[in-house]
Amino acid sequence: MLPRSSERDRVQQIRVIIMRHDLLSDVLYVINNAENIGRKTVSVPASKLVKDVLMVIQRAGYIGSFEFVDDRKSGKFTIELVGKINKTRAVRPRFSIAKDEFEKWETRYLPAKSFGMLIISTSKGVMNQREAVELGIGGRLLGYVY
Repeated sequence: MLPRSSERDRVQQIRVIIMRHDLLSDVLYVINNAENIGRKTVSVPASKLVKDVLMVIQRAGYIGSFEFVDDRKSGKFTIELVGKINKTRAVRPRFSIAKDEFEKWETRYLPAKSFGMLIISTSKGVMNQREAVELGIGGRLLGYVY
């Protein structure tokens, strides 16, 4: 930065540091916003949890294929959107859900019974609530999509 008394054009360099506190929440917001404006593809930052959540959403048919693109930093996922997502959000704090409490959380976050899905992190991996009920296990609530 140049002092005020300088006669030359002043140019200031600004370095932007992106701080992400909840990467999953950022990713689900980006997907939701891209769906709302009608985009066909979107790029989001990559992590193992994001990959597992995207696989659950893909198995349910809400998104198309996605691929990992390695860049100099940590990498990113390029996701193909199919236009089926009405809303997707992360749930903070990550509530613990017992194996018999899924209906309570479905009524809280989903608009109707059997419409949409909760995304759960369990001891057997990331899955939706229907798979967790079939296995008879509980876990932590990560987010929802419908």
